[in-house]
Amino acid sequence: MWKLIKPQPSTLRLWQVGLLVALIAFWYVMTTPGLITPFMFDNDRQAAFFFGEPVRVAERIWTWFVTDADIYQHLGVTLTETLLAFAIGAIGGLLGGLWLALSPMASAILEPYIKAMNSMPRIILAPIFAVWFGLGIASKVALGVTLVFFIVFFNVYQGVKEVSPVILANARMLGASQRQLLRHVYLPSATSWVFSSLHTSVGLAFVGAVVGEYLGSSQGVGYLILQAEGSFDINTVMAGIVVLTLFALVLDAVVGKIEKRLMKWQPKVGETEKL
Repeated sequence: MWKLIKPQPSTLRLWQVGLLVALIAFWYVMTTPGLITPFMFDNDRQAAFFFGEPVRVAERIWTWFVTDADIYQHLGVTLTETLLAFAIGAIGGLLGGLWLALSPMASAILEPYIKAMNSMPRIILAPIFAVWFGLGIASKVALGVTLVFFIVFFNVYQGVKEVSPVILANARMLGASQRQLLRHVYLPSATSWVFSSLHTSVGLAFVGAVVGEYLGSSQGVGYLILQAEGSFDINTVMAGIVVLTLFALVLDAVVGKIEKRLMKWQPKVGETEKL
């Protein structure tokens, strides 16, 4: 019989760091001329051309942040676009999900239109937003909002719909008003769904910002990556991807901290099993 092995908190971080080191070591070995590459590619430099070299990527990041210190303006633009798209999309999705979940008539009327908009590949809206809002921040934020909104909207809508009818009946029997139901029943029920969607939306907000910068921009990390692609500089492309990934993880960690503070009332998995 299989035994479920749970990671120990004292060693979990070591395993995570060890896996990262192993992946970087594998990347280094596969792209360093004279090691394994002659057996897999036509020449020593082919693997490095396609996949980049971790040392060169690290050098590029160091140059961006320390030596030349010229990435901060670009990074600030991308982060501004991402945060605005994330905030507007999350708030809009939260309010829209609550409204439709609590309004059966509006939900029945708008349901096919919402499903149609959600099924549409929203990346194709980027050129339209560029025409409507220009090549500034607004078009990137608009694209990011469309990516974030529906993730949050459907999670909030589902969270409110799954409120136990027994709890609602008991609250109404105790004389709870619609506002009290919203505050003490609907919102707590939807909170876990909201934060689940926010973790997913962080990456999508970055996607909206970077894709918008690809289509037309003179600044931003996406612009730097596009310039590097034009000159086949794979190391700079990989450096840009690493920087965006790290900042996405930081934003996700901030969301996790907020979730931890607001969800203190929710029992942890281990505590539930003990009960």
